[in-house]
Amino acid sequence: MAWLRLLRSRRVGVTTFFRLMGEHGSAEAALEVLPDVAKAAGVTEYQVCPLPIVEKELDWAQKCGARMLCFGAPDYPAMLTDIPDPPPILWAIGDIGLLARPSVGLVGARNASSLGTRMARKLAADLGEAGMVVTSGLARGVDTAAHAAALATGTIAVMAGGVDVIYPSENAVLGEEIGRDGLRLSEAPMSLTPQARHFPRRNRIISGLSRAVVVVEAAAKSGSLITAEMALEQGREVFAVPGHPFDARASGCNRLIRDGATLLRGARDMLDALDAEAVAAPRAEPDIPAEVVCEPFVGAPPVDIPPAPPETRTLSETAALHQQILDRLGPSPVSEDQLVRDLALPTGTVASELTDLELEGQIQRAPGGMISRRA
Repeated sequence: MAWLRLLRSRRVGVTTFFRLMGEHGSAEAALEVLPDVAKAAGVTEYQVCPLPIVEKELDWAQKCGARMLCFGAPDYPAMLTDIPDPPPILWAIGDIGLLARPSVGLVGARNASSLGTRMARKLAADLGEAGMVVTSGLARGVDTAAHAAALATGTIAVMAGGVDVIYPSENAVLGEEIGRDGLRLSEAPMSLTPQARHFPRRNRIISGLSRAVVVVEAAAKSGSLITAEMALEQGREVFAVPGHPFDARASGCNRLIRDGATLLRGARDMLDALDAEAVAAPRAEPDIPAEVVCEPFVGAPPVDIPPAPPETRTLSETAALHQQILDRLGPSPVSEDQLVRDLALPTGTVASELTDLELEGQIQRAPGGMISRRA
C-alpha cells in the first residue's frame, strides 16, 4: 500500500520513485519526507496521495481479479528488470505464468492492410507454435490480429490505460478472452482511461518484455517505430517486414531495414536468429502462483457490433465504406475473396463498391482476381 501511495503521489514518476526508495530505504520513509522534498523544490502545500485513494484502487483491483506485481518480487517479469525505467508496479489480469516464458513483441499499423493483418496472424501463430509468447498493445489492426492468432498459445496485451479498461471498445470481447486465456498487463492506475500521452510509455513495456520486436507495417511516424526505437535502446533485437515502396504503411519498416533492422520473411527468420532450441526450452510450467481468472468486470465497455449494411446508403456512409476498403488495400495486390473476408461484409456489397472505386481510378485489377490500390 505504501508503494502504491508513493507512486500515485503528485510529481512522483518512475525515476523519482526509485530515487526516493534508494535514498530513504522504504516507501514508508519516502512518504514521510516527500512533503519536505517537494517544498525544497518550490512546491508548496504538497500532500502525498491520500490513503483512501489507494484503498479504493486496491479494492477495485481485487473485484476485477487483478494482481499487483511489484519490482523485485518473484512474480515480477525478469525481462523488465533489465530496462532503464522499469515500472515499479504492474497490474495483471490473467495467467502471470506467461511472464516466465520467452516473449516476442509484434506491433504494427492500426489501419493495417489485408496483407499486413495476414502476415501478423501468420507470424503470431507460427511463433506461438514454436513456444513464444506474443506480446502486443491490443490496438486495432496488426495488434488485434496478433493477439487473436496467439490466444491459444499465449499472448500478453500491454495496455496504456487501466488493466480493467479495454481500449478500443471494439476489442472488448478479445480483451476479456485475453484476460481469461492470456494476460492483460498495465502500469496505469486501475480504471484510468488511456490518453495519447500514455501510449509511448506503454510501448517500452512491450519491448522490455520481449526478446525481440517485429514491426509488420508502420508509417514513417508511428507508435510502432517508437516501440522499435525503445527495443534498440533496451538491447533487444528488431525485425521488420518489408513492404512496397509506394505504400505509406511500409515506409517505417523499410526505413528500419535500411538502418540495420533484420528483414523478416517469416517466423523461421526470427527463430533462427534467436536460437530456436533455446527459445523452446522454457515451455515447462514455471514455479509461479496459480493464474488469476477474472470474471467479466462491472462497467466493461459495450461490444461494438456493426449493424447490417442498409439497403440504401447516404453519401457519407458510402464514402466511409470506400475509405474502409481503401485502407485495406495497398500497392501489393490482394485477392478480392481475401478482402471480403477481412472486411466481414457481404460479397455483393464489396463487389459493387469495388466497381465504383475502379471507375474512379482509385484501385486497379490484375489477373486472378487480384486488386491493388493505385499509387
